[in-house]
Amino acid sequence: MCHSRGKPLIVDEAWGAHLPFHDGLPTWAMDAGADICVVSIHKMGLGFEQGSVYHLQGPLVDPVRLQQCADLLATTSSNVILYAGIDGWRRQMVAQGHELLDAALNLADRVRADIGALPGFHVPREELLGVEASHDLDPLHVLIDVSGLGISGYQASDWLRAERRLDMGLVDHRRVEATLSTADDDGTAQRLLEGLEALGRAAQGFPTPPPVSLPHGSDLEPEMALPPRDAFFGPVDSVPIADAVGRIAAEQVTPYPPGIPALLPGERINAAVIEYLRTGVEAGMNLPDPADPSFKTIRVVVE
Repeated sequence: MCHSRGKPLIVDEAWGAHLPFHDGLPTWAMDAGADICVVSIHKMGLGFEQGSVYHLQGPLVDPVRLQQCADLLATTSSNVILYAGIDGWRRQMVAQGHELLDAALNLADRVRADIGALPGFHVPREELLGVEASHDLDPLHVLIDVSGLGISGYQASDWLRAERRLDMGLVDHRRVEATLSTADDDGTAQRLLEGLEALGRAAQGFPTPPPVSLPHGSDLEPEMALPPRDAFFGPVDSVPIADAVGRIAAEQVTPYPPGIPALLPGERINAAVIEYLRTGVEAGMNLPDPADPSFKTIRVVVE
């Protein structure tokens, strides 16, 4: 669709550094015809933090202009360790990538089956496919629904970190995610399984988690009432969230996960989004906000 209109397709494939190296993984953006994709070697690869790269192909993006854009943002004091990590990992994947990923994918299949057999745990897979835009998934991301234990994902994540030294990936009101890689082995899987078994026993003593009010459909697509730049840099007020409905947001409000803004500067705030964020924070949602991390207030445009 992009190419038929002469437009390049640019893909943020942060978690897809490993995709080109095994046919059991989802299609790599460049194999699907993207013109540019950006990948983070430090996520599903074994590079150091900040070790990200971009790939370029096709005639729609001028490589000289792209390099000029990168130079505007890049440091003039490059860290050779980052480049060495990128290149070392690339070499390893070309030489051994299929073998390493084969072992990781087999481990992920076993982990899924073992966790799914635990009482109160559900490991979704097929039901995630074919819903809206979902075409494929990376099996190395093991999503675990803990709502059958009567607890929230936030409670599960906090307990696993505190009691078992296990850090989960994404966490929401009913799920946690275990992210596996080529660095994991049977010992890692056993630690995870034992931690989840212990969580299942401990969950009986957890308090009932507060409910999260989930918005539906167009509620998550507020009206854009002002250009984002005008809203962000214009005069603003900080108002209690109860008084914010109908006002124009002057800041970005981004719950983690999914790390996607629920509100952007310039959008008109609706009640459903406010209730989602309010109840989410009460349940344990991470809502980083330099002005008010507790989400008692929100910055709005002076009208």
